[in-house]
Amino acid sequence: MAGIQTPISTWQTAVLANLLIFTVGSPILVSGLSLHGIAAAFLLGTLTWRSFGSNYFILVAAYFVIGTAATKVKMAQKESQGIAEKRKGRRGPRSVFGSSAAGILCAILRINCVGGEDFAHLWELGFIASFCTKLCDTVSSEIGKAFGKTTYLITSLKKVPRGSEGGVSIEGTVAGVVASSILACVGCLMGEQISWGEGMICVLASVFANVVESIIGATFQEKEGFLWLNNDAVNVINISMGTLFAIIIKHI
Repeated sequence: MAGIQTPISTWQTAVLANLLIFTVGSPILVSGLSLHGIAAAFLLGTLTWRSFGSNYFILVAAYFVIGTAATKVKMAQKESQGIAEKRKGRRGPRSVFGSSAAGILCAILRINCVGGEDFAHLWELGFIASFCTKLCDTVSSEIGKAFGKTTYLITSLKKVPRGSEGGVSIEGTVAGVVASSILACVGCLMGEQISWGEGMICVLASVFANVVESIIGATFQEKEGFLWLNNDAVNVINISMGTLFAIIIKHI
């Protein structure tokens, strides 16, 4: 399948479009992002528009809306149990960049036409897969903390409290897969060259990456010698794996 060789928007268009959208959408943005988080999201939005155009800006917007909604579900209950996100779920710049690092890399590679025509489509697929992976993670975690009847440690299947690192629940897992599937559908509808089969690749890659992330969390996170492995670092590892898996599956 042939890729598009040159970016389909200019920096000026991308900046102006994001200024307009962020101004109009500020009431929604402040519910899910800190002020510095909004600045980081503006950079992400501008880069997305520059590299992939307005269609994939809609993909990122859908990711933000669904992820924020899941984070807000039963917030009072999560806060009382000490498992809620800080600042009532309003994400800061480290979270924004940690959650979008792989997508940003794909966008930069796309803008600079790295790999030429043959790789342009892979960067597009990787971009979608990165956000499917992160949304799967966010929704499975937040819905699991809100509605999970039983949480199991993925490495031993022992019951653990909600919100435990490496803990998974049936409710959260199903919700995460559904959310990833919805975002993949948005990618297929918005992307000019993404097939439904490739959308399925994004979903499968996101699920696999999140299983590996849960194993990493259960095995290493918060353990002696791995205190550097915080949620932001795990986010980067997780979405990078999801992106890489999707690209490899498509390329082989």
